[in-house]
Amino acid sequence: MNSRWSGMGAAVSVLAVLAAGAAPASSAPRPGTHRGALPLGAADLSETRTTRTLQAGVTLTRIVRGAEAPALAWTVEVSIPGGATSPDPDAPPTALKDRASADELAAGLRADGFDARAEDVVTPAVADFAGGSLGRRVRVGRFDSQAAANAERGRLSAAGHTGSAVYTGWDGNPTDRGPFHVDVLTIDPHRFRGTLKASYGPDLENRETTSALAAAAGATAGVNAGFFVLDPKAGAPGDPAGVGVYDGRLLSETVDGRPGLVVRDSARSTRIDRFTWQGRVTGGGRTLALDGIDRVPGLIRNCGGTADDSPTSRPLHDATCTDPDELVAFTPEFGDRTPQGDGLEAVLDRHGRVLDLRSPRGGTLPEGGSSVQATGKDVARLAAVAKTGRPLRVQSGLKDAKGHAVATRGTSILNGGPELVRDGRLHVTPAADGMVQPANPSFYYGWVHKRNPRTLAGVDAAGRTVLVTADGRSTGALGLSIPESAAVAKALGLRDAINLDGGGSTTMVADAQVINDPSDATGERPVGDALLIVPGRH
Repeated sequence: MNSRWSGMGAAVSVLAVLAAGAAPASSAPRPGTHRGALPLGAADLSETRTTRTLQAGVTLTRIVRGAEAPALAWTVEVSIPGGATSPDPDAPPTALKDRASADELAAGLRADGFDARAEDVVTPAVADFAGGSLGRRVRVGRFDSQAAANAERGRLSAAGHTGSAVYTGWDGNPTDRGPFHVDVLTIDPHRFRGTLKASYGPDLENRETTSALAAAAGATAGVNAGFFVLDPKAGAPGDPAGVGVYDGRLLSETVDGRPGLVVRDSARSTRIDRFTWQGRVTGGGRTLALDGIDRVPGLIRNCGGTADDSPTSRPLHDATCTDPDELVAFTPEFGDRTPQGDGLEAVLDRHGRVLDLRSPRGGTLPEGGSSVQATGKDVARLAAVAKTGRPLRVQSGLKDAKGHAVATRGTSILNGGPELVRDGRLHVTPAADGMVQPANPSFYYGWVHKRNPRTLAGVDAAGRTVLVTADGRSTGALGLSIPESAAVAKALGLRDAINLDGGGSTTMVADAQVINDPSDATGERPVGDALLIVPGRH
């Protein structure tokens, strides 16, 4: 058991030790507990659940399923170049390739004295993706330790090959024996006396750890939340990469059509919906459409923007689309300074009156002020409507999947994807949400198919909000694939569920402690935002 968990206090009870399909020992589940074993790994695995109450209406349950399996091996996964037989010999090396390229590399490695093999990677079907073969991978050796695998990787590197040491428990074999570590926060709105809210910290453009965000808010507990910009080349680090509503204010536009998690301050009526965004700026009797809000003009992380974005206006996960001609609005929440660069910026006072037109764009905003930046062809368009001393009206809003305007008062909305569960049924949507990339099957392999740390959220049939983290990327916690994440959410009783940001971002905090094991080598990762449970009457 994680020492950070065991040190949280004495008010802990062991709910159950389960074999697959067995019910907890208690015949009446407590509020916030979940019946039935998780559908992870071999059917006969043991499973323990430990729970505690953090505050009225908020419970925390740790689920540990299975145990370390010494039989699982480390191996070296070798990047596959195009090869002489490849349909595209000039394509860069990737984890997966066509059969001819993989078999050619494996044969060459064997000829050079390496224990190489080519393996088919077959992924299960989900709601909007047929699954099947993703391609072939090439692996070398089977080792009983990461150190031995790294030594072989060194030999391969000396021979001119690139690769990485991987633990085969991360592959997603359904008969693996674990272990799996899952932590579950449950908020019962009928008993909860506090606030459930999203926080991005002092400003949008910088990152903070989940524990720092929780401490600043005096939160009882919380988890990391939506996707965000990490690389400065993709925008402002910390900026939400999708919809973001905080304290009722819309501060980040959608990746159009992708899902978001909607929570109210009272923790009532949590839901998942798909959103589109529209923004406009009006001045001098003319109205112009906005491209974005609170992000670097020209850089659209996860895509899903306007028709003139390149390479696509559709969602494309972990990609950055571009557009040289954009109008982007900035709120006081963005940060100390707006982004600098070529173009024009209309600086507005707190009443929406134009104080200054500056070019190049970028700089500080007046107290309570805002701005609109233009690049490329939109510079002339902004200059035509923004006149010093005159009002410039900026408006933006969300519509739900039915086309209805979304009221945001007392609400937080966080970006995520794919969907996992809808109306109590498995409903995994990687194609709709940009995780299926036909030209790059290695992305789906690493992001969806393989096991990783995950953060999930949703609502159960009783209206309780449920927040879940699963540790991964270690031998002590295998993590979850996206299909496994959906199965876990359904087994926990979620009626609707969504995947939030995972990997090194996955963090759960309770009583001022990080209680899971974040997977980054440097420890807890600073993130864009977090979803927090704050005590006190709402």
